[in-house]
Amino acid sequence: MKESMNYYEIPRSEWQSFYTKEHMPLTQKELDSIKSLNDQISVQDVEDIYIPLTHLIHLYMKEFESLTLSKGLFLHRYVKVPPFIIGIAGSVAVGKSTVARLLQELLSRLFSRRNVQLITTDGFLYPNAVLEERKIMNRKGFPESYDMQRLIQTLNEVKTGKDVEIPIYSHQIYDIVPGEVEKLEQPDILIVEGINTLQLPANEQIYVSDFFDFSIFIDAEPDLIEKWYLERFESLLDTAFLDPKNYYYKYAIGDRQKALAMSRTIWKNVNLKNLEEFILPTRGRADVILHKQESHIVDQISLRKH
Repeated sequence: MKESMNYYEIPRSEWQSFYTKEHMPLTQKELDSIKSLNDQISVQDVEDIYIPLTHLIHLYMKEFESLTLSKGLFLHRYVKVPPFIIGIAGSVAVGKSTVARLLQELLSRLFSRRNVQLITTDGFLYPNAVLEERKIMNRKGFPESYDMQRLIQTLNEVKTGKDVEIPIYSHQIYDIVPGEVEKLEQPDILIVEGINTLQLPANEQIYVSDFFDFSIFIDAEPDLIEKWYLERFESLLDTAFLDPKNYYYKYAIGDRQKALAMSRTIWKNVNLKNLEEFILPTRGRADVILHKQESHIVDQISLRKH
């Protein structure tokens, strides 16, 4: 184990020994249904990385619940334990969605009596019509393209025990779905996944991360993330031609090389720029950093010291 100023840097071989292995709760078939397009995850990954991670989260939860109980004793009143919120951040195409869904499944099985729900910050993107009106469609995914005030308000309402409604974003139409919402009904554990979950938006006195009780950053070298992004784009083209309503349909039925050239330009001018300017600077705010190498294999875990 190495140490940096703020983190314990733990190789996979050491991390997997921190928690005694138990019965594997998921089959490979179940994992395949959880993983995102072009992502990879194995039973071995779950045993080595994610089962120990869920038990680390459990330690944080016990401390969180103990502090709430102590506050109640101090106030001589019953204080309800608020929802435990987990934030998951990282670049486009790095595998955040897979990790979020996997943790939701593992935590639901570990805490069978707890209500574990998952949302993504994609639902708080402004609709394309608003982005076009503000002439920032080419900045989609950058901080100014999100309704951060609404996201903060939503997390505040979740923490105070209110039922809330979340806008639904569709990657098929590349836009917010008009009139459709997802309901959050007083979760015990809420996972919030998105590229912007650890960002510090300008002119805000309250940040999204202020509501997090545990946070994870999914990390990889930019060149490798670019490779995954381009592979995912091509995989999307391979299926989009079947659905004329799909956002990628026009690219799927057109010249494939032009479409791939366009995706490389988008990566360089949008996603890489967003990663370098706004996403990577938030990495040092996470409690745990999962570093990936080829084939989405986690090779190192960094655990915040304090």
